[in-house]
Amino acid sequence: MAERGWPVDVHPLPPLLHNQPQLIAGEVRALALELSATYDAVAVAYADCGTYGALDAVCSELGLRRLPGLHCYDLFAGESRLATFLDEQPGTYLLTDFLVRSFDRTVVRELGLDRHPELRDDYFRHYTRVVWLAQEPDETLRTLAEEAARKIGLPLTVVETGDGRLEEALEELLRRDSP
Repeated sequence: MAERGWPVDVHPLPPLLHNQPQLIAGEVRALALELSATYDAVAVAYADCGTYGALDAVCSELGLRRLPGLHCYDLFAGESRLATFLDEQPGTYLLTDFLVRSFDRTVVRELGLDRHPELRDDYFRHYTRVVWLAQEPDETLRTLAEEAARKIGLPLTVVETGDGRLEEALEELLRRDSP
């Protein structure tokens, strides 16, 4: 944000909320109410993220705007491009740079695969490939993405996306929320 000159303070919520999306709207509500006591404007840097409209209800209730899309994958790949990937192979498991970096913690440990590797096939039986939506690909991340795909027994496809769409969405969100 600083490199763009945006006057923004970021107040992140725990990333593991994505493993329990039914909790996201409540956590966003609590944080937004807390922040609205100190800030002139509050914006929500979440897509729907599996809340099935619950986040939109909170945003409507509190007069907040959020990032567009059903999930962050839309913000990286683009909605139509992502739809094409999923239409081509409905069993596509998606990774972002964050998920590549945190795969062992957010997927392996959270699903108990470190303790019960036999569950892998139960969890991933219907997936056919892993697509890494690579925002800032480098050899370290590529190796981690390959390792993540290997751990769940699927081939890896790398799609370089950059951060351009996310930056545009953030810029629009901030433009609409400026006092």
